[in-house]
Formats: sequence, structure tokens, C-alpha cells
Amino acid sequence: MVLEQRYRWKNRHLREHVSVLDGKLSPTILLKDARYLNQALRKWITANIWIYGDRIVYVGEKLPEKIEQCEVVDCTGLTLVPGYIEPHAHPFQLYNPHSLASYASQFGTTTLINDNMVLALQQDKKKAFSFLKEMRNMPATTYWWCRFDAQTEIQHEESVFSHGNVKSWLEHDAVLQGGELTGWPKLLDGDDMMLHWIQETKRMRKKIEGHFPGASEKTLAKLMLLGADCDHESMTGKDVYNRLLQGYTVSLRYSSIRPDLPVLLDEMHEIGIDQYDRMIFTTDGSFSSFYEQGIIDHMIRIAIDKGVPDIDAYNMATINVARHYGIDYLHGSIATGRVANINFLSDEKEPTPLSVIAKGEWVKRDGENLHAYKPVEWEEYGFEPLGIDWDLTADDMQFSMPFGIKLENAVITKPYSITIDVSSEELEKDHDECFFMLVDRNGHWRINTILKGFSKSLDGMASSFSNTGDIILIGKSKQEMLNAFNRLKQIGGGIVISEGGRIVQEMELRLKGVMSHKNVEELMEEEKQLVHYLRDQGYRHEDPMYTLLFFSSTHLPYIRITQQGMYDVMNKTVLFPTIMR
Repeated sequence: MVLEQRYRWKNRHLREHVSVLDGKLSPTILLKDARYLNQALRKWITANIWIYGDRIVYVGEKLPEKIEQCEVVDCTGLTLVPGYIEPHAHPFQLYNPHSLASYASQFGTTTLINDNMVLALQQDKKKAFSFLKEMRNMPATTYWWCRFDAQTEIQHEESVFSHGNVKSWLEHDAVLQGGELTGWPKLLDGDDMMLHWIQETKRMRKKIEGHFPGASEKTLAKLMLLGADCDHESMTGKDVYNRLLQGYTVSLRYSSIRPDLPVLLDEMHEIGIDQYDRMIFTTDGSFSSFYEQGIIDHMIRIAIDKGVPDIDAYNMATINVARHYGIDYLHGSIATGRVANINFLSDEKEPTPLSVIAKGEWVKRDGENLHAYKPVEWEEYGFEPLGIDWDLTADDMQFSMPFGIKLENAVITKPYSITIDVSSEELEKDHDECFFMLVDRNGHWRINTILKGFSKSLDGMASSFSNTGDIILIGKSKQEMLNAFNRLKQIGGGIVISEGGRIVQEMELRLKGVMSHKNVEELMEEEKQLVHYLRDQGYRHEDPMYTLLFFSSTHLPYIRITQQGMYDVMNKTVLFPTIMR
């Protein structure tokens, strides 16, 4: 495959950049008397910063000779740091990659390294790659991962994750890493295709991101030998220590389902860890309402509050990430030659920026969002509403399984024996058992069981938001579940709740049925309403959106509902296959 863009700047651009220093061209922005973080010196120093287009062309004492076409900004009283980097974004958590990047840049996170799972599972390669190209046109910078497996048991996995498809993704210049390795047990069991892809990733000087919750020291060592570079699954200070000892870069996490950072820092400090060069931050695909308080900027704030030296806290959000991925010649510092991603702070103790420049363009100025992100023509890139041209009937609503699945927490599901009568049209509301169905988005198959621990009084819910984009139905009433499904069809995908014969909650997800076209702020309000409603109906775990997303995810124990059927993760077997419709 031909690389989409071999060099970031063509020869003529580079000549122009030099011409600015020669006084033949004017910079586009001059930041005068800027107190900024110099990471080479580990000091806050004052200099003049010249920006031309999307690049910093000079940092030092000199002022440009020509300033006719130049915006001159007096930076007295401000503190400047590089744009923050989110190294582990899942940009399809109801929001979309464009809306997430637009929102994140208001909080100073101007570079995101994104999961490609939805693109790999639900898009043809050509459309996916043209979408990656479109994403280059916005002020934020987006890079991508390359997944090696579906994180669930899907039908036709060998064609979705064919050697050709994976190789094309790995070779793409916007892809910086392989992973995350949720399928590492298969790797340790001898999956040589995965090992080959890891080898290819390393041959291209790209990174491998782990996903190793609870891994022992020996397992961490083995996975390092097989090619892992980084892991974000530390839950204790000892986990951090073990990963550092085995040579990993450690990604410290603060997410809606694992807000670990404060505990990690306390426990790290207790065991004497006070060096941070091998550490980076991630919010690991949190849902939108968690981002009200900020993104990477909030993690810097927590670190400073927990006694991490200011410069180290900023480095973990910037240069450490850039060095890890080998992109520090472009990102992670305010220095000559770097992409002009700069945050303007009131002082170094307040990491949420007053103003933000991304790729040399103002996206936030004195606290005001400048709406610099142009809308995306989604349908051009294959992100159309779900076209469901099939019906569910009463015949599909048969729930005769000998056992069901029980939610232990938001994401862990265990088997349990069904003791209630499930032959009726409705279940009683004095227990927390609901009908549950996963049905193919194209209507070819279904699997029905009983779900315990989700709700006591939910009449009927239909959701096209799921790991694979297949449709989940949950509820006490078969009729209300069908009612919610029929509304889901009308709106082209989303999350719909029906109660007493009418639609009471609705979140439209018109991009492939898994993402909203709305901005993050609007989505936040919809999400909060929906979560509040589910809590009123008896949902008591951390996050119902994660529950919906992970029903099929075989990187989690113990029982999963997948395209192949009810699946036993530990024994890697299908217990009950899906029923063809």
C-alpha cells in the first residue's frame, strides 16, 4: 500500500520555514516574552516563539525582521506548555472521533492516539482510510492503533482481521502502534499469527500496547519478551513497580470505570517511586459525562495535588508520550521544528488552558471556544444511519435457556441457574432478572437468555450501541422490548427505552448506530438523563454504558454473549450457539 502522506511537510514548505528565519517571509504568529516549559533544561524560561502555518520555526531571544502578516501576542503573565497528548483514546464511546477531538482541544489535549476497532469491524478498508485522511484536516492531530483481534468471538473473524487487512493498517503512516493486546492469552497459548503481526509492528519501529490486568511478574516478563512496550492496566502502586521493573512504559489511568490515578500515585510514593520519565497518562475511553472536569489536564492537576513535581506532571502528558512513540521530533515540546500545539495557562498550577493553539490555529482564546472544527460529511465515509429492513416478532422472544448471566459489576458477568418462570410475556418486578437478547444487526441470528443484576423495573430497552454494533434488547416486558426495537429502527440506531407503551428515553446514534453526530456537550446531557433513568430502574453498578459495550467482550471473565453464542471465556468454548433466524 502506498503511504498516504510520506512527509508531513513537503520540500517547498521546509524552504518557506527557513525563509522566515532569513527575514524573507513573515511568521504567522509571534508569541513575545513567553514563559514556557523547556523540557531539555527542565526549566521555565522566557523566549520569543515564532510560528509559521502549523509549525514552530524558532524559539529564542531573536525577533523576526518581517511582521507584516504576523499576529503579535504579548504573553506577559502567561505560562506556556505543549499541547497534551491522550495516548489511549477509544473515540467511539457514543461520541465520535471528530467531536471528541474538538471537545478535548478546549481542555488542551490536542493530539489523540485512537483505537481503530469500530473502523476495523464496521467499515471497509478504503472508506476507513479516507476517513483517516479527512481527520487530518482538523486542528487536533489524530493517530491510530491497529487491532489484531475483535476482543470478542465474531463470525468471519479471519476475513475481518485477515493478514492483508492488518498489514495495511500497520503500514499506514497514521498508525503508531499495534494493540491493545486484549487477546494476550491466545498469544501466550501459541497464536503465531498474532506474534507475526507483533514482529511486523516492531520491524516498522512502531509500539505494542498491552492490556494486562492482574498479570503476574512472570507473565509481564513473557509479554515483554514477545514484544509488548506499554501497559495501562496498573491498579496498584505494586503493579506500576512490577511493570517498570520489566522495562515497560507505564500508562497511569484515570477513567470513568477505573479512576485509579490518585490511589496509584499515593501507593507509588509510599513504595518510593519518585521518577516519572517512563510514565504517561490516559483516560482510557471514558464516557462523555466523565470529561466534564477535563481530560488530560485534569490528570495533571491530580498529579500536582499528589506531590508530583510540576514539570514531571506536564512531561507525563507531553514529551514522555511523544518519546515513547518516537514522535518527539513533531510533538510534546515547545521547540523549533515542532507542530505548533501550545497551551496558554494562568500559571503552572492550573493545567486547564485559557487559550489553545492547535496546528498553528487558535481553537480557544481567552476562555472562548472559537468553533474551529468544520463539520464532517459523515455519509461520504460510510457512517450512515442503520438501515434495519427486517422485523422482530413474538417468535423471536423465546427465553428457554437453562442458565443466564449475572452482572457481578458493570462489566464482569458470571453464569447463574435460572429458577424463575420465563415463559410469560412479562417478568415480575420484585427481582432483578430481565429478558436479554443479542440479535445480529442484519437480522441473521439471535441469542436469548436471562440477565440478572441489571434492573428491577426496566420495561424494555433496545440498543445498537455494543462492542460489535449488533443489537441488545433488555427488559421485563417482551412487548416493550419490541416497541423499543421498532423505534430504534425508525431513528437509524441508538438507545431507546419503552415504558407503558410509549418511548420515554431516546438517544439517537445515527453514525452506524454506535455514535452520535452531536457535540460532546449535548451528548453529555443525553447520557446523564439516560443513566439517571436506568439508576431509577434499579441499575446499581458504575456505568451502564460500559455494561452495554462489554457484554460481548471476551477479554473479560467469565460468560459473554457473542456473535457465536454464549461463550465461556476461561475454557474458550461456545456453550450455546446463536440461533439462525
